[in-house]
Formats: sequence, C-alpha cells, structure tokens
Amino acid sequence: MDNTDPSHQPIGVFDSGIGGLSILQALRDELPHEHFVYLADSGHAPYGERGDTFVTQRTRTITQHLRDQHHIKALVVACNTATTAAIHHTRTEHPDLPLVGVEPAIKPAASHTQTGRVGVIGTRGTVTSAKFNTLLATVQPHADFVVQPCDGLATAIERAVGQTAADPDEVLALCRKYTEAMGPFGTGPGQMDTLVLGCTHYVFATPQLRSLLGDSVRFIDTGAPVARQTRRLLAAVGRLNLSGQGSVTLLSTGQRQALVQAAQRWLDLPAMAQQRDAVAI
Repeated sequence: MDNTDPSHQPIGVFDSGIGGLSILQALRDELPHEHFVYLADSGHAPYGERGDTFVTQRTRTITQHLRDQHHIKALVVACNTATTAAIHHTRTEHPDLPLVGVEPAIKPAASHTQTGRVGVIGTRGTVTSAKFNTLLATVQPHADFVVQPCDGLATAIERAVGQTAADPDEVLALCRKYTEAMGPFGTGPGQMDTLVLGCTHYVFATPQLRSLLGDSVRFIDTGAPVARQTRRLLAAVGRLNLSGQGSVTLLSTGQRQALVQAAQRWLDLPAMAQQRDAVAI
C-alpha cells in the first residue's frame, strides 16, 4: 500500500464489536479499490448499555489510534451508539478528517411504509438519546413509530459467532421477545410493515427476524447510504482510490478470533486480505 499518496491511505471503520462488519460489507461493495482498517472494540463492549462519557472517550482513543498508527484518510463510525454520543466531539477534534456516522434509517422508513406504522429496534443508548429523539420528532408527522430498546441483543449476536458456549437459540429468543412487545407486524391496517434495524449488529439477526415476522415486512438498515456518503466525501476532497485491489485489516481489542470468524462468515473475505492483529488501547 502506498501511503505517500493520500488516495491510497486506508479508510478507518470502527464499532464496539462485529456489528460494523455490516457497514464494512456495504463499503466494500461501493468502494472496491479502497483499503480498510476495521477495529472492533470488543474488549470494551457493549457500548449500547454504557454512558455517553465512556463511549465518547473510547471514540476519542480509537480515532487517535487509527490516525497515528494507520494514517487513515477518513473514518466511518459504524456504531449507532458511538455516533449518537460522540460524533459531534470527533468532528470538532478532527476537522480535517472526513467523517461518516450512522443513525437509524427512520426517514427512509417513513417514506416506504404503506400502513403508516414503523417499528424501530436499537440499543437503549441509541433510542433513548436526545439525538435520536430529535430525529424522530422530524418524521413523526409522516408515520407512527413504535420504538423498542433491545437490551442484550447485540451481545447475544456477538456470542453467537464462534463461541461454543453460546446458546444457539438466544438471538431468536430475544428477537421474539422484543418484536412481540412491539405489537403486530404485517401489511394490514394498524400493523407495522417496516422495521428499522437501528443497530449495526442487528443486520446479522435478519434470518431470525425474518422467521418471526414473515416476508411481507421490509427491513431497513444504514449500510448502503453510509457507503454512498463515504464515496461522496472522499470524492469531494480528491481522496478516492480508483484502481488496484482493495484490502481489509482486522483489529480487535478483545477476542480477535471471533472477529475473524465473523468476517469470514459474513464478508467472505479472501484469506490474503485478513491481517489478524490485536491492539491494546
């Protein structure tokens, strides 16, 4: 990799764990020539049940590490909770760094619903935040939103990857618990025909959610819009990499093998693209 050319420098992507791999997948589809450094802060997860001060400090530490050690040209905060708690501070501290965050896709959901009722699932840290509720207030005139915090679901999804001690039915049980608490899903009057996956981890629970809610309910996540925004920001500053084969470096502050197994399972990464490093930050 030629780091002397700004366009060849990597894009940093981070999440509290494996959930941001769903964003990385969309980024690789949109930007096949780019190099990515993905950091899973699994040693300090889950973020969704932590306070804003903790999440902001972790975001600050990780951003500085990726800049100092990997010379990233842009940063994607692939975590709804970290975006909510810390993206404003990160933009202030790194005004020269193109920065993309994620937020629950409730605006597209309001446009797509036919019944006028939309379900939103997310971590408690995301759906109880002032930032989320300000966003929700802007679209509530256009649809009725049923918002459900899903304590433990992101952690269960993490455990389900390469962990023999995990309960294989845990993710399904939690999905059932929370969707049943929300009310009826479907295309009939008064039913929710759209479900916003308000945590990047939840994309990996799509099979369980689909088995519970059926094929008529539309799921909306943020991967593709985030990837398109990343492309726009890089193009605006002349840092798009338009040639060569892209690569992925995987970093974790916790169990790196779980991250590697998740990447192999969901991203189908070629072995040559995986650098399996652990970091202590």
